[in-house]
Order: sequence, then structure tokens, then C-alpha cells
Amino acid sequence: MVASIFAQDEPKPDSKKKTNITGRANDHFLLQLGVTNWAGIPDSIHTKGLSRSFNVYFMFDFPFKSNPHLSVGIGAGIGTDNINFDKTYVGIKDVTSTLQFQDQSDTNHFKKNKLVTAILEAPVELRFSSNPSTPNKTFKIALGIKAGVLLNAHIKQKILPNASGTTLIDYTEKQASKHFFNSSRFVATARIGYGVFGLFGAYQLNTLFKEGRGPDVRPYTIGLTLSGL
Repeated sequence: MVASIFAQDEPKPDSKKKTNITGRANDHFLLQLGVTNWAGIPDSIHTKGLSRSFNVYFMFDFPFKSNPHLSVGIGAGIGTDNINFDKTYVGIKDVTSTLQFQDQSDTNHFKKNKLVTAILEAPVELRFSSNPSTPNKTFKIALGIKAGVLLNAHIKQKILPNASGTTLIDYTEKQASKHFFNSSRFVATARIGYGVFGLFGAYQLNTLFKEGRGPDVRPYTIGLTLSGL
């Protein structure tokens, strides 16, 4: 009887350990720098160097009540791609049915020539964190998709030499037009990392140019992510 009474007074251990995620940071801010290229690019289009991509996003994070290791991230931001061309004319403002890419290696050409696109994007991610209570000291994985609207597309060209390499004019020229480009884009994304540092990959699901207005290319990017807040 005595043993039974003392047993009833002992508190029962909590079988479910609760994770405290109140006020956690968990990637409300994403800064990405990557290297971009085009999948399906024809041999007639010549690119060069490291074409860069720069993205910045502000995100809201919504953890699952049933599993704090999982959450959904939703946000908005700006994504930019820069594609560098080698001795190639890009007729972004030409009045033609298709976008023209012309080899200028045997004539006057710009030394620096890049196509820049800026997109307003809304990313959505399914996130996993190995330790959600310490987001800046944990292993992370995220899979998602971005829907975007094209804000600007332009060609920026610098320094005009002749075919032998002698500089004719040292100046900068910019031509802007969205005529040949798809006004929207959809991109599959993936991230992996530890704490505030990580790697990311992105692949555009629809074509960069309108159907029949340019080559059937899809941009893809691999790079580094800095996250926090």
C-alpha cells in the first residue's frame, strides 16, 4: 500500500519533447550570387566568361505544427541574370520577327557585351531544418519554385574595337526592349547548406524568349546563398 501511494505522487515524464521555435530567424532574408548559363543554346551563339546572377529575397517562414523540422517559406524579391557574349551582335531593338544573334569576329564589335534581365519574383519553398530551434547552427534543405514577371531586358555594350583589336571608340551603349522575351517565368529551385551559408541551384521551366521569337533556351544557375534574419 505504501509503495502504491508514493508511486501515485511521482510526476509522469513528458514523452514528447517540445522544440522551442518562438522568434527563430530561419532565413527571412536570402542573398544569392551565382553563375548563369543557357540550356539548349545553339552553337551559333557565342558566350564567354562567367555570366553572373544576383538575387535578393525577403521571406516569411511558416513552420508545420505537426513537425517543427518542416516549414513553408513565402516571399518576394528581385532576380537578375547577366549573359556575356563574345564578338556577337544581339539585335534586341531590331524590327525583325526573331531576335538576331550575329557573329562579328571579322568586323567591328564591342569588347564587353552582355544581356541583362531583371525579374520581380515570388519564391515558395518547402524547408527542412535538422534543428529548428537554432536555425543559424543547423543543416538545411529547401525545394521550391519561383514565379516571376519580367521588369527589364537590355543590352549593355562597352569599348568598340575593330577586327584587329584596335580601339575605335571607348564608350558605353545601352539598348532596352522586352519585345522578344516571355513576360513571365517559372523556375524550379533547390538549396542546401549549414547555418547562414549554402549552395543553390535554379532552372527555368519555360523558355526565355517567346515561342518563335528566339532560340529555345532555358537559363540555369548554380551559386552561393547567404541567409539570415
